[in-house]
Amino acid sequence: MKKIAVFPGSFSPFTLGHKSIIERSIHLFDQIIISIGINSEKENNLFSIEDRKRWIQNIYAKDHQIDVQTYQGLTVDYCKKVGAQYIIRGLRSSNDFRYERDISQMNRILNKNIDTIFIIASPETSHISSSLVRDIIKNGGDASDFIPKQITL
Repeated sequence: MKKIAVFPGSFSPFTLGHKSIIERSIHLFDQIIISIGINSEKENNLFSIEDRKRWIQNIYAKDHQIDVQTYQGLTVDYCKKVGAQYIIRGLRSSNDFRYERDISQMNRILNKNIDTIFIIASPETSHISSSLVRDIIKNGGDASDFIPKQITL
């Protein structure tokens, strides 16, 4: 059976932290689907879903193990739809762990066939969050040190 993982997020924007999580987990799976979802708490995205999808596709254009899709609804339902058995989540801090642990446990109750894999952020990227990068961009700052070079703002 093919090992398929979903890496869900709003990715507004996709950061070097996200890229690091993908690079460090790709060897664990046959396929990773980077899944851009609508998060009810993050609906004020600075970038369109089309731009976000295009940027991520450009980053991984030559990597056939990675697919980029969009989705709505529960992540576990989406995982079932695409045949994924795993959800990848990056952790930057203990606060992230507590939040992600609770979501993981709820997901496990909703679908016992899907496991969440936590990848600890690298020291070089643990300070990067999409929220902080968005704030830099909104205020006219240079965010190029925090996003992949394929993202053109």
